[in-house]
Amino acid sequence: MGKTILVTGGAGFIGANFVKMILRDRPDDRVVNLDVLTYSGNLENLADVESDPRYSFVHGDVTDAKLVLDLASDCDAIVHMAAESHVDRSILDPRPFVVANTLGTQSVLEAARRREGGPCRVVYVSTDEVYGALKLDEPDSLFTEDLPLAPNSPYASSKAAGDLMCRAYHETFGLDVCITRCSNNHGPYQFPEKVIPLFVTNLLEGKKVPLYGDGKYVRDWLHVDDHCEAVLTVLENGRPGEVYNIGGNNERSNLELTHSILGLMGKDESSIEHVTDRPGHDRRYAIDATKIKTELGWAPTRSAWPDALERTVRWYLDNEDWWKRVRSGAYREYYEKQYANR
Repeated sequence: MGKTILVTGGAGFIGANFVKMILRDRPDDRVVNLDVLTYSGNLENLADVESDPRYSFVHGDVTDAKLVLDLASDCDAIVHMAAESHVDRSILDPRPFVVANTLGTQSVLEAARRREGGPCRVVYVSTDEVYGALKLDEPDSLFTEDLPLAPNSPYASSKAAGDLMCRAYHETFGLDVCITRCSNNHGPYQFPEKVIPLFVTNLLEGKKVPLYGDGKYVRDWLHVDDHCEAVLTVLENGRPGEVYNIGGNNERSNLELTHSILGLMGKDESSIEHVTDRPGHDRRYAIDATKIKTELGWAPTRSAWPDALERTVRWYLDNEDWWKRVRSGAYREYYEKQYANR
């Protein structure tokens, strides 16, 4: 018999790709997808698996403690991905991030602890942004798991609070919980507020791409398939109470990323619109993923450029109907038609 895995936020970008990976690569496992379907949750992302008898969807909020407990009692493990994740939105209004990312995480941990039949394993999917920022003039510096947390945005702070709650539940209650901290993701089904799909879809619509400040901000780019594989590896083999960094070994400045996308789209620098930098913009993120490679044998195999970026750009070129529905809000109709009357 396989396992039943509760995935929170399974209709989002990373969540949907993770759900599909489990159903594809673990034929004996089952998935329960709990998602509140905020603006970035899209069940259309999972249309090709919704008829799979090993998959079920529950419309609900991770802050609903009773619902999460009921679902956890029928599952063997929880992968907690549900989160508000857009830094700009967190600057405009931090409260939804505190509620979803901090209180929601506590709700999941408590459900795992009080689960009928005994506590179950939790993998909490966090972010490298909890470490704060690295300096551009120190290219050899990397985020390691033993660094102190120093988040700089309301989003990163709310995720760091979730990290610390996981630590508390492990240390105080002995809960079997692992934390993963990933670098910037890209790939299919990413909501087009994030930089790569935003730039690609803007260019397809004849618009310019907004580049913050001097464009020298550096990020480590990780393909979502690599990320999902790493999370699955931690779920199956991670040591309780441990943190595992997940990176793509692929640092690029925003300016380099922009020029790469422009080149793939046949555009030039006239398509760039320089915009005012956002408050507290972290200069550089870079992951040291030695621990997960050494302990669990995982390393990225799909994130190397230019191939990874080309595949991502090609997906948006080939799926114009999808991103146009997302941009217009018409994707919400999918839930109404498929699920609302069940």
